[in-house]
Amino acid sequence: MRWLPFQLNPDLPPQGISRADYILRKFGEKDSARYGRVAAIGKTLGLDMRFDRIQVQPNTVKAHRLVHRAGESGRQDAMAEALFRAYFIEGANLTDDATLAEYASQAGFDRAETMAYLATDTDADLIRGADAEARQVGIGGVPFFIFNRRIGVSGAQEPEALLQAMAQALRDDPA
Repeated sequence: MRWLPFQLNPDLPPQGISRADYILRKFGEKDSARYGRVAAIGKTLGLDMRFDRIQVQPNTVKAHRLVHRAGESGRQDAMAEALFRAYFIEGANLTDDATLAEYASQAGFDRAETMAYLATDTDADLIRGADAEARQVGIGGVPFFIFNRRIGVSGAQEPEALLQAMAQALRDDPA
């Protein structure tokens, strides 16, 4: 499995924007009850998502760079999980280098090396290019699953739907 970059809000400035402004722009309301429904579903799965803690709606290029870099050492899942926990449970600002380095260290990466990496633009063009490519092939949101580079499944799906897509991707494999 690989995590591929896709930004929900590629137009946000590098430092992000206030979460309150983002909610107002996106939904036309001060506080979106939509996230309460997501949090309630998360609770049934043992996830205590705390959307109320999020102060900054981030531009996620830096976070995607870290996930990409983690993939080079086979640790994408650990990095992705650390970043998901940081944002959705702890409300961390994913545009802040020190914050990102702290969560990268929790995923097993050297904090100082991560800070040095984030101080550069290394891999930023790669992330933006992969994001643009995803949009060109019709991906418009997350989650989005691609099985065996053949079958795409958009949105949160029941496990059975994902298993069917996996089976179809294997059946359709010419190899």
